Amino acid sequence: MRRRDFIRLIAGGAAWPLAAQAQQSMPVIGFLNSASPEGYTSELTAFHQALKETGFVEGRNVAIEYRWAEGQYDRLPIMVADLIHREVAVIVANTPANLAAKNATTTIPIVFTTGSDPVQIGLVASLSRPGGNITGVTQLTVEVTPKRLELAHELIPAATVVGILVNPKNPAQTTIETRDLQSAAQSLGLQLVVLQASTEAEIEDAFTTFAQKRVGAVVIAAEPFFTGMAKKLGELALQHLLPTIFQFHEFAAAGGLATYSGSIIDSYRLAGVYTARILKGEKPAELPVQETTKVELILNLKTAKQLGITIPVTLLGRADEVIE
Repeated sequence: MRRRDFIRLIAGGAAWPLAAQAQQSMPVIGFLNSASPEGYTSELTAFHQALKETGFVEGRNVAIEYRWAEGQYDRLPIMVADLIHREVAVIVANTPANLAAKNATTTIPIVFTTGSDPVQIGLVASLSRPGGNITGVTQLTVEVTPKRLELAHELIPAATVVGILVNPKNPAQTTIETRDLQSAAQSLGLQLVVLQASTEAEIEDAFTTFAQKRVGAVVIAAEPFFTGMAKKLGELALQHLLPTIFQFHEFAAAGGLATYSGSIIDSYRLAGVYTARILKGEKPAELPVQETTKVELILNLKTAKQLGITIPVTLLGRADEVIE
C-alpha cells in the first residue's frame, strides 16, 4: 500500500464504516477540510486530544466522518451535502469549506477554523455574537501575511523584487491577502511578482518562474491547500535556492527559510473544545468566536547558511524555534 493511501486510510477512510455502524448509538462529527490529510496530521492530533480531554473518544462515544477536498474546492458542496444527508451532529470545517457548509445548512451546528477575519469573509456577523448555527476559531494567519513580507525584507534587505504565491480557487481570502501585501510592498518600496497556483504542477511551475525572474525572496499566502503542500513547498524553495517564507512548521523543516503565523494547531485544539461543548448541548450562537493570539516564528539556520543569508541576532532572539 502506498504511504499516501495509508495516511488517508488512517485519517479518514477507516472511520467511515465505523461511523455508519455507530451512528444510531453515538453522535457523528462531520470533519470537512479543503486540503489533504497528509498536511494536517498535527492539527488532527490536537483536535482529537481536545475531544478526549472534554470526554469524547473517536470510536468509543463519538464517530467522525472525514471529507478531504485535496485542494479541489469545487467538490466541497457535494461533500457538505453528503454530511447533511448522514445527519451529522456538528460540522467542523476550515476555509473555504466552512463557507460551503454555511451556505448548505442553517440547522446543523458548524465549528469553523479560519486564518481570515470571519466577519470580513462573511462567516459571522460578529465575533462576540456569531448568531445562527455557526461559531469557531480564528488564528492570526491572513492578518500577519504582510508581516511575512516585512520579515522577508528584514532577512534579505537587498531584495527589491519579491514573489508572491496565491491560490485563485480561494478568491475571498486571496483578494484580501493580495491587497494587504501590495499595500505593505508599497510602504517598503518593494515590487511584487504575483503568481497563482491551485495544483501541485502549478506550484512547481511557479517556483521555476520565480527563479527565472530572479526574485529576491518569495512569500506564500496563507492558504489551506498550500498548508497541505507545506513539505513540498519547503523542498521546492530549497531546490531553487529561493529564500521563502510561509506559515507552517513542516515547511521550515523541509528547507523553507522561515515561517511566521498564528498557531494553526492551537486553533484546532480550541475547535475540538467547542465541538465537544456543542455535542453536550450548547448552542453555537451562544459561543463567541475565539481568537488565538499566539504567533510563532521559526527560522531554518541551515537553509540560511546555504543561501548565504546572515540572520540578524535580533531575529534569532525572537524566534520560537531555530532549525540548525
